[in-house]
Amino acid sequence: MRLFFPLILISIAVAGFLTLVKPFYDGIAAIRAQATAYDQALTNSKALENERDKLVRKYNSFDPVDLENLAKLLPDNVDNIRLILEIEKIAAPYGMALKNVKYEAAKAASTASGESPRIGQIEGAATVVAASPGDYGTWNLEFSVTGAYDDFLSFVQDLEKNLRIVDITSIDFSSGAGGSGGQDEVYTYSFKIRTYWLKN
Repeated sequence: MRLFFPLILISIAVAGFLTLVKPFYDGIAAIRAQATAYDQALTNSKALENERDKLVRKYNSFDPVDLENLAKLLPDNVDNIRLILEIEKIAAPYGMALKNVKYEAAKAASTASGESPRIGQIEGAATVVAASPGDYGTWNLEFSVTGAYDDFLSFVQDLEKNLRIVDITSIDFSSGAGGSGGQDEVYTYSFKIRTYWLKN
């Protein structure tokens, strides 16, 4: 009997520890681990904030004109309407008007699934574009202009000098009606161009 009661008390103490104290202790340990994770996240957040502030200061140190030119060189969206207006402005001094304007209107999902892109008329000013891999997207545009050959050469040179990045992928031309065959003969030039934009 002298040993029986101490064994009972020890058993009760062990059972109480397992059922009450240990879960409580495990809970404290889990809270400590969570607090450590939060501290690490807070440290990382402060480091990111410092890096962000450095980048903001560096960005603000740039000349606003340079930033505007950079945004025009490679915009963060297609900005197709502005591009078409810029091309019209370039063509205007040579008496050329943009005609038969077409654009690539394939959705990214269609392109990713292997479907051929659709060509749609510019009427309606849709801004749906085909996505391309990497950090930038592409947008294809077709149009035609009519004019003399010398004006065509000047137009192409001005288009190449334009700040917006544009690749001329194809040029087809046909003789205009009633031309004399000389240097001033009027031709119709069909362009296919590609421009680029940064993906967010």
